[in-house]
Amino acid sequence: MISAPPGDGEDFFSSLEKVFSISENDIRVMIEDFHVEMGKGLFGDKSSLKMIPSFIDKPKGNEKGEFVALDLGGTNFRVLTVILDGKGNVTVPAASEFAIPRKHMRGTGVSLFDFIAGCVDTFLTENHIDRNKTHDLAFTFSFPVEQTSIAAGKLIAWTKGFTATGVQGRDVMVLLNEALKRIDIRCIHITALVNDTVGTLAAGSYSDPACDLGVIMGTGTNACYREALSNMEKLNVADRNGHMIVNIEWGNFDKVKPNAYDRSLDKTSVNPGAMYLEKMVSGMYLGEIARLVLMDLIGRELILVNKPHAAQYFQERGSFKTEDMSLIEGDKTGRLEGVTLFLERNGILNISLRDKTQFKRLCGIVSSRAARLGAAAISAVLTWMDPNLKDRHTVGIDGSLFEKHPGFSTKMTDVFKELYGQKSEKIALVHSKDGSGRGAAVIAAVAASSERNTKIN
Repeated sequence: MISAPPGDGEDFFSSLEKVFSISENDIRVMIEDFHVEMGKGLFGDKSSLKMIPSFIDKPKGNEKGEFVALDLGGTNFRVLTVILDGKGNVTVPAASEFAIPRKHMRGTGVSLFDFIAGCVDTFLTENHIDRNKTHDLAFTFSFPVEQTSIAAGKLIAWTKGFTATGVQGRDVMVLLNEALKRIDIRCIHITALVNDTVGTLAAGSYSDPACDLGVIMGTGTNACYREALSNMEKLNVADRNGHMIVNIEWGNFDKVKPNAYDRSLDKTSVNPGAMYLEKMVSGMYLGEIARLVLMDLIGRELILVNKPHAAQYFQERGSFKTEDMSLIEGDKTGRLEGVTLFLERNGILNISLRDKTQFKRLCGIVSSRAARLGAAAISAVLTWMDPNLKDRHTVGIDGSLFEKHPGFSTKMTDVFKELYGQKSEKIALVHSKDGSGRGAAVIAAVAASSERNTKIN
C-alpha cells in the first residue's frame, strides 16, 4: 500500500507516520486554500465548499417557547420536545431515538420519509403530546441542501451512507409534509429546515454570545459560521446589511492530498470522488482507514503473524469501526488488557504486547491526522472571520468523535498553540451536547418571529 524501506516494523511505522503527517506548514497551506474556496463559494463560483445560506442569523438569547425538533444526521433519527426559557437556558422534557433500518437508508425516499413520519407519530403518542394544538417544528437535516428560505431546501447529494432514491433535487420539507399528511398528522407546523451545524451554532450562541462557529465531528463532519451579507455575492438581496449563518459543507473540501489508503477507501465508498475531507476526518471512515493500514501490516507480516483468523476477520470491509479505535486508544493499562479483550471477542487469541502496542499506535496515527485536519479547518474559518484573532471565539462542537475519542480535543488544541502561540487562548472548543437537536428548536423560535421566513429570491 505504501513504499517502506526493508527492515522491521519500526521502519514501516516511520514511513506510515510520514504518510499520515500533517505538518504546521501543511496546515498553513491548507488554510490559504480553504480561504480561496470559501471566497469562490460565497461568490457563486465553482468550489469544493458549497457555502450554503441558512436564511437565519444567530439567536439573541431571549427566544422562548416549546418546540418539537427532528434530527436526521446519521444512522439514528431523533424526535424531541425542547423548551426555551428566554434566558439562554434549554430543557428537553422528552426525547426518543430510532435506529434507521438500512432498507430505508438505501431504499426509496418515500419509504425513508414514511419511516420518519411514523417515528413522529410514535413520539406524539408515547409522550401524550396534544394533537389538538399546533406545534412549531424544526427539522435538522444534516446533509448538503440548497436552501431557498428558512423552511425550504433541496437535497444536493446524500452523504454518510444514505442513498435513498427520489430525494436528490427535491425539497425535503415538502417530502416531510407529504409523509406526515399520509398518516394524518395535522398538528405539526414545520417552521425551519436546519443543518446540524447551524443547530449547533444556534445552541451554543443562545447561551454564549461569543460562539460564532458551529462544528460537527461525529459520523460526518461539517461547520457553519456567521457571515456578513455584504460578502455573500451569490445572494440576490437588496439589503446587504446584517449577517447570516452560512453552512460551509466542508466535508467536500478537496485540497488535502489523499494517500494510498485514502484512495483505496474512496474507491469502495458509496460516493467515490467526493467528500474527501470527511473521509479523512469523520467517524464513519476512520475505522476503515485504520483497517486498511492493519491489513497492509498483516500482509507484510509485521503484526499478528501466524494469526490466520486475524487476517480473515479484518479482511471484511467495515469490520473495524471508529468506536473500536476509541476503545484501543483509550486503553491505559500496562499490558493493554482492553486491546486483548477486543481481539479475543473477535476470536484472535494469544496476542503479544508488542502487537497490541503496534495496533494502538496505528490507530493513533490515523486519529491524529483527523484531529489536526479538523483543527486546521476550524483555524481557516476563524481567521476568515477574524484574521488577527483579535476577539474571543467559542467553537461549539457536537459529535461523538470530539466528545468520546481519547485525546482528540487535546490534539486539536495543540494545533492552535502551534499556529497562534499565546493567542490560541482566545479559542475555546466547547462540547455543544445535542447541539443539533436543541439548536433546531432555537432556530425554530427565531424563524417563528422573523421576517426572514419569507423566501429570498
